[in-house]
Amino acid sequence: MTMPAFAEVLGRRLPSATERAAANQLRQILAAQTSGDATLRVLGEGKTPTEITLTPGLSTLLMELLRHVGRGDAVTLVPISQMLTTQQAADILNVSRPFLIGLLEKGEIDFDHVGRHRRIRAEDLFAYKKARDLKRGNALADLAALDAEHL
Repeated sequence: MTMPAFAEVLGRRLPSATERAAANQLRQILAAQTSGDATLRVLGEGKTPTEITLTPGLSTLLMELLRHVGRGDAVTLVPISQMLTTQQAADILNVSRPFLIGLLEKGEIDFDHVGRHRRIRAEDLFAYKKARDLKRGNALADLAALDAEHL
């Protein structure tokens, strides 16, 4: 049975135009908070307002999520303690599964065996991704410096 898009969980589909607009509106409201905690008033089921206080850390995380939804990106949250399949990890790194398995076998990313299957902790995968991105950024900066010397 096929479910209509409006009945699906947002993480399993692209956000609608209405959802993108709402995300952008909420992001602008949060961004207008200049310092400290942000306080939101939300109407509950009985139309009574409930105040929610967002710390700066929560505001930043929520704004990042809203930025992606506002652009129309599908978003999936991955808890840092989650064990990922090789396909999930490859998708996060935007590489092929065979390439990822090569990284695992070279020892570049820690993993565990669960039966015959490899599982990667999200924390280990994100640590590898951060180190890889830093290395790429440094290499790009070096190339830009070399290019600037030739101008």
